[in-house]
Amino acid sequence: MDRRSFLKTSAFGGASAVATTTLAAPAYAQGKRTLTMVTSWPRGLAGVWDAVEAFAKSVTDISEGQLMIEPKAAGELVGGLEVFDAVTSGQADMYHSADYYFVGQHPAWAYFTTVPFGMSAPEMMTWYYGADGMQKHHELGEIFGLKPFIAGQTAAQGGGWFRKEINSADDFLGLKFRIPGLGGEALSKLGASVQTIPGGEIYQALSTGALDGTEWIGPWADEKLGLQEVCDFYYPAGFHEPNGAMTVATNLEVFDDLTTGQQRAIEVAASSAHQGSYAQFMASNGPALKRLIAGGTQIMSFSDDVWDAFGSASKEVLDGYMDDSLFADIRASAEASMAATSGWSGRSDNIYTAQRDRVLANMK
Repeated sequence: MDRRSFLKTSAFGGASAVATTTLAAPAYAQGKRTLTMVTSWPRGLAGVWDAVEAFAKSVTDISEGQLMIEPKAAGELVGGLEVFDAVTSGQADMYHSADYYFVGQHPAWAYFTTVPFGMSAPEMMTWYYGADGMQKHHELGEIFGLKPFIAGQTAAQGGGWFRKEINSADDFLGLKFRIPGLGGEALSKLGASVQTIPGGEIYQALSTGALDGTEWIGPWADEKLGLQEVCDFYYPAGFHEPNGAMTVATNLEVFDDLTTGQQRAIEVAASSAHQGSYAQFMASNGPALKRLIAGGTQIMSFSDDVWDAFGSASKEVLDGYMDDSLFADIRASAEASMAATSGWSGRSDNIYTAQRDRVLANMK
């Protein structure tokens, strides 16, 4: 799709969708480069900042020092939710974030983090690397002057932390809840007062009563953030983030000015960070959940009627964007890949895992 045509015709276009870059073509494009990367994360934030550092180190290693990345934590150059505009305008060279923060630019960005009742982490990886997910990401990014690659993966995220039990969908009426992306839009349809704030601000908002509950990532990252200190009830399974991909996106003019080897270093480092991040979260969540339980956190499950309400609201949100051809195209691509993948895994991996756990439990 032509970038200019999109901006003229899309309901999500206009001045807020993209700004003309102010970056001058560097004279040293064939030599060593240092790129400024703004992020949506505070320094040291469990898992997500690790992905930032892993990506930056890999770029340097792969390029043998010809390309270096200088990460900026949220607030050091721009706010955590301002990184998209900073890169499209040329204020920074690249960002590391979760693309569903930018559904205000275009709702299809959500598919490159997660959508409610969407793909699991393995399904996301299959779509992105084995089908046309990466191509769709690049097509969307080009419209906004970006070259994006997924570069982190939290795995399935928890349903959230609450001050009180959720016994029915009515309990979301008026509930002040932090949740971004299209999942947040779905909860809004159930009457929740939805807020999108950066991860570094969640604890304080809960402590002061500005929030009644929140989702963040999973047991390990949530424990590090201290959410168990301000909420008693934790729901490990949620509808809104069955995977949690993160993205590195480079200003397209900056990316095009890099050498082929430097461009390849960004792509390979992003893939490596994605894989390493997934392994880190998966290895850390189980032990963290045990610690939370030992510390008194009450582990809960949503009832079937709540899940049904989540499903109806999510379908309404997704269907509401289908008049946008770009959204419809990306949704169709993602759902076709998900269906193909689950058609096999549902009859192999899932059955094996359930039977393995049953058999091993009986052998103890």
